[in-house]
Amino acid sequence: MVTNLSTTHAQVQGMVVVDNGSSPEELAPLQQAASHVGFELIENGENLGIAEGLNRGIASAKAQGFSWVVLFDQDSRVTEGYLDAMFETWKVHPHRARIASLHPQYVEPGTHIGPIIKRASDGGPIVSITSGALMPTWIFDRIGYFVTEYFIDEVDTEYCLRIRAAGYILADSQNAVLIHSVGEPRYASLFGFRFRPTHHSAVRRYYMSRNRIAVFRKYITIFPGWVFWAMYVAAKDTAKALIGEEDRARKFRNFLLGTWDGLTGRMGKRTGI
Repeated sequence: MVTNLSTTHAQVQGMVVVDNGSSPEELAPLQQAASHVGFELIENGENLGIAEGLNRGIASAKAQGFSWVVLFDQDSRVTEGYLDAMFETWKVHPHRARIASLHPQYVEPGTHIGPIIKRASDGGPIVSITSGALMPTWIFDRIGYFVTEYFIDEVDTEYCLRIRAAGYILADSQNAVLIHSVGEPRYASLFGFRFRPTHHSAVRRYYMSRNRIAVFRKYITIFPGWVFWAMYVAAKDTAKALIGEEDRARKFRNFLLGTWDGLTGRMGKRTGI
């Protein structure tokens, strides 16, 4: 992680690292790196969720007067010339004034496999993940911050749909590459059919199922086509997890619990899962 921080720091004018409740042993290298590399370290003391972590980092960047933020997960790796390529894409885009979130090409480490991208009529992705996103800070003043009650999962999806619902767009750069993996995908097989479950934890399976339903309920009347497509993708993802992953019984239980909480509107951090 420290190597990632140093590589990223070389491409930006300022850096804020938000720690969501790491242990003292895990936090010590970050504290040392903050002094050595030269970045602000925000210690939350407990896991407040990805949305709150992002919001605190963005608020700090805005308070320091930055007009752009680029967001990263702890395990994402930037490539050489990443931000130069991102800004070059923004500069030449015909609708750059409407771009509220600019994304790279995502590739998995080792395999270099990228995700399937569903695009809008403007050519940009309908939704994308938060890690690697370059965003003008004015968007947070106009449509708000990330929804903290989601805690984790679908935080980025909800924000992308909120961007589009407000009349802004997403775009992506063909020349900026981010090394990033969604979960820990690896191949499994059933009756000769090969597929790649993501191997998210049982806890994540709860938030994934709950928050997907929350997103579907919020945006089905605005983006019905996308919602029905996303339902199909979510059903396939869940099926692959329950067929090809370990700890299936607990993941199935959490899938059902998350589905129930999503339908009944119970949000926020869930304990005992």
